[in-house]
Amino acid sequence: MIWWHFLSVLGGLSVTGPLGIAIAGWLLAGKSWRLTLSWCWLFGIGMALVVATKVAFIGWGVGSATLEFGGISGHAMRAGAVYPVAGYLAFRHAGVSLQRLAVLAGVLLALLIGVSRLEVKAHSMSEVVAGCLLGLSVAAAFIRLAGAAPSMAPSRVLVALCLPILLITPKLEPVPTEEWMTGLALYLSGHEQPFTRHMWRQMRLPPVLG
Repeated sequence: MIWWHFLSVLGGLSVTGPLGIAIAGWLLAGKSWRLTLSWCWLFGIGMALVVATKVAFIGWGVGSATLEFGGISGHAMRAGAVYPVAGYLAFRHAGVSLQRLAVLAGVLLALLIGVSRLEVKAHSMSEVVAGCLLGLSVAAAFIRLAGAAPSMAPSRVLVALCLPILLITPKLEPVPTEEWMTGLALYLSGHEQPFTRHMWRQMRLPPVLG
């Protein structure tokens, strides 16, 4: 369980957020203006979809009780987007074989983070699968764009930006994103209480006869 918890932390906003910013900073350092904008747009769209689905569920109960889907897993989405891209950029000048291995390692880490969300019982299978697919789609789209771009700054700059983030990971406090989204959902919907999975279970129960 400790291992799964650690992997889950690696998908948290306190880790993947700074890593996403580090990627943007590395692209800016290489004066890759279009790629920087593309990365920000792609990652931002992924984040927006996560927030939109979770707010819709918390505020209005929009989701699927059958699939137990109450919003895209943010951990899985961010991990799927950030880690393959970081691997790609870090080994951009190391040859095709090493670059592909680095991307594959990023994909495997993202998938393990997705599994960790199941193990710590934070999400359902449908939510994790949706998050992984969305995040990996973001990564694939960016890598395809980056593959056609000219040479950028040395990859050691990205490593220098990312290593401190990973080293301090065990000491980081989780960002209260769920609380923020709950507050936003209640404000937008005007409801006093958030919609929960428990309400789904209540809906499935047969009526009690007097």
